[in-house]
Amino acid sequence: MSSIGTGYDLSASTYSPDGRIFQVEYALKAVDNSGTAIGIRAKDGIVLAVEKLVASKLLVPGSNKRIATADTHIGIATVGLLADTRHIVNRTRDEAQQYRDFYKQAIPGKIIAERVAGYVQAYTLYSSVRPFGVSTIIGTMDKSGPSLFVVEPSGVHYGYFGCAVGKGRSVAKTEIEKLKFSELTARQAVKEAAKIIYSIHDEVKDKDFELELSWVCEESGGKHQFVPKDLFDEAEAAAKAALNADMDED
Repeated sequence: MSSIGTGYDLSASTYSPDGRIFQVEYALKAVDNSGTAIGIRAKDGIVLAVEKLVASKLLVPGSNKRIATADTHIGIATVGLLADTRHIVNRTRDEAQQYRDFYKQAIPGKIIAERVAGYVQAYTLYSSVRPFGVSTIIGTMDKSGPSLFVVEPSGVHYGYFGCAVGKGRSVAKTEIEKLKFSELTARQAVKEAAKIIYSIHDEVKDKDFELELSWVCEESGGKHQFVPKDLFDEAEAAAKAALNADMDED
């Protein structure tokens, strides 16, 4: 009975006999039904990349972006339910603004990750709400340097050198583990991120996608922004060339 969630998946506040909370597991399934997002912590900054699946050819290119700015030094990449994404982004912006108003300085990466994780975890405690169907990557740059965090639908958060969430996270993590983070610059990380996103996309099974790339690094002046168009085009061209080369070898 408990193995399939019958009777124990009606509320996020109910444990199954084997100690599982099925509503949280279902939220993770919602994340897996979306695209893939990755974050790379280079020696001089953070790079975020998202495989944004395009549901319809009628959609305007660039709409419903999966990467957002929460504060001048904070970038967010998400996968999962888009409406939940907007809520998480707005909450992160509120937390960053409240900290800035009270302490008169930008919020550190570790604190914003803790606050967002605490907010997400609160939605796993009550029967009147449901967990967020979103996994969030938070990249920041402050006086202590770059930092990268992931907040899961359960409310847990971890710090990473490189991370991946979403449908293709397993393959993406394998590729990210090959990188030498201590030697990697943000500009190089942009190209590596584009290659990873293109390599994990399945053209047969998946829908068309748009690549989103952003960074917060020394080259961007410590501000989160989408990568310049010339660098984006260069990274995307290199990713497609590498993908075609791999296909020719096969």
